[in-house]
Amino acid sequence: MDFTFNEDQEMFRDSVRGLLDRECSPETVRSLWETESGRSADLWASLAELGILGMLAPESGGGLDMNEVDMVLPLIETGRAALPGPVVESAAIATATLRDLGGAIAEQWLPRLATGEAIATVGHPGNAFVADAHVADLLLLHDGDALYALTRDHFDCVHQPGNDPSRKLFRVDRKPGTGITCATGTRAGQLAAEAFDRGAFGCAAQLVGVAQQLVDIAVAYAQQREQFGKPIGSFQAIKHMLATVQVKTEFAKPLLYRAANSLAEKRATASADVSQAKAACGEAAAAAAKTSLQVHGAIGYTWECDLQIWMKRAWSLDLAWGSAAWHRARVADAVLDKTTPAESFGFEARV
Repeated sequence: MDFTFNEDQEMFRDSVRGLLDRECSPETVRSLWETESGRSADLWASLAELGILGMLAPESGGGLDMNEVDMVLPLIETGRAALPGPVVESAAIATATLRDLGGAIAEQWLPRLATGEAIATVGHPGNAFVADAHVADLLLLHDGDALYALTRDHFDCVHQPGNDPSRKLFRVDRKPGTGITCATGTRAGQLAAEAFDRGAFGCAAQLVGVAQQLVDIAVAYAQQREQFGKPIGSFQAIKHMLATVQVKTEFAKPLLYRAANSLAEKRATASADVSQAKAACGEAAAAAAKTSLQVHGAIGYTWECDLQIWMKRAWSLDLAWGSAAWHRARVADAVLDKTTPAESFGFEARV
């Protein structure tokens, strides 16, 4: 399978990186921690203008009619910048769900989501809490055997404490008898399963960006921090630590790209492929956080050090849309118990 990206996809990635370098610096992220919502309307508008928010929306809905393969590189960049906001929930999950639903609900909301006029988030049994419910104009809630579309006056939300100041989590309660029932039964179950896989995929992509940024920060620090008259980056032990994490990150990327392809092509193996990617990307980001902290030493524990922005994001994303342990178990079920389709690549598991 060829995972080479074309020129347009790479140019889109570069445009996203340029935007986030300009408008989502560590100083910007920290300043948003001090605001009531923790979000920037101007930054969200810039993302919409670039087209990120409407990548999965059809042209008839004001979008770019792209797929997860096109979206994976921009999502990596949002992780690299530790972007605050529900890009995964709104652009990767809710938009795709509405696109698949079609009908009046899609006609009403897709153009608004693509242009950044509205923000959507997703409530799912696979997550205990809902991200960014406090700024969401639309909540797609998977509850029981039904999928509901709720506006702000249809649900109550209570903020939950977390270790990442940029990731706002809420307990959400639907007000009885409110909202629109979009799907029930088998159809609702299918949409819920697809939403979960897209959420795990989006987090996996961001985790790759987080891991790479943590490595880059550690490398830069190792080049300037001196001990015994030499930069600590010249010591073999430091080199080996950073090289090991870089290898983990590079090995996670093909799994992520395969998951993107499987979702875009709606392959039967998509769930197993997504779980492989989420577990590997989460492991790479966790290793990058640990190693970067070790390289920084005591200063890495201080509030003034920007390292915490990406360490906390690595830990929070690793738990979102299924922990690494949960996804490894799903891969094991697919490979050993064959409960979910998985490619064998010519090999058969023997137990």
